Amino acid sequence: MEKLRIDKWLWAARFYKTRSLAVEEIDKGRVRLNDQEAKPAREVKVGDTVALRQGQVLRMLVVRGISSQRGAAPVAQQLYEETAESLKAREQAAEQRRLANDPASSLERGRPTKRDRRTLDKAQDKAWDQRWSASVSGGKER
Repeated sequence: MEKLRIDKWLWAARFYKTRSLAVEEIDKGRVRLNDQEAKPAREVKVGDTVALRQGQVLRMLVVRGISSQRGAAPVAQQLYEETAESLKAREQAAEQRRLANDPASSLERGRPTKRDRRTLDKAQDKAWDQRWSASVSGGKER
């Protein structure tokens, strides 16, 4: 087998769980073959370069093998080789995700979480005990 449809190859190489998901991603323009927009029926052969976007990361692959059957992950990894630039970009993206703030911590308003509610309740309980009264502290004398 020398050539295979790109949607079948992406499925066999385990980039997408089903062929229909591969077709959707190709139709959305997230897959390029040899620097051209791909279509699901476009044929891929050994030596071609495939660029695909997974989330925020762009992966650049060189086709090393053709298989129309979906096999185990170690077998699927032998069908392609990722470029050095692509590996470096994925590592940098992983590092940025690791160092990024928790999205929930950036919320300034909205419904308080359970933890926030407990903190508010404790603060209100303490404030109630320390309240002063005008009648006790005596304001102006007549």
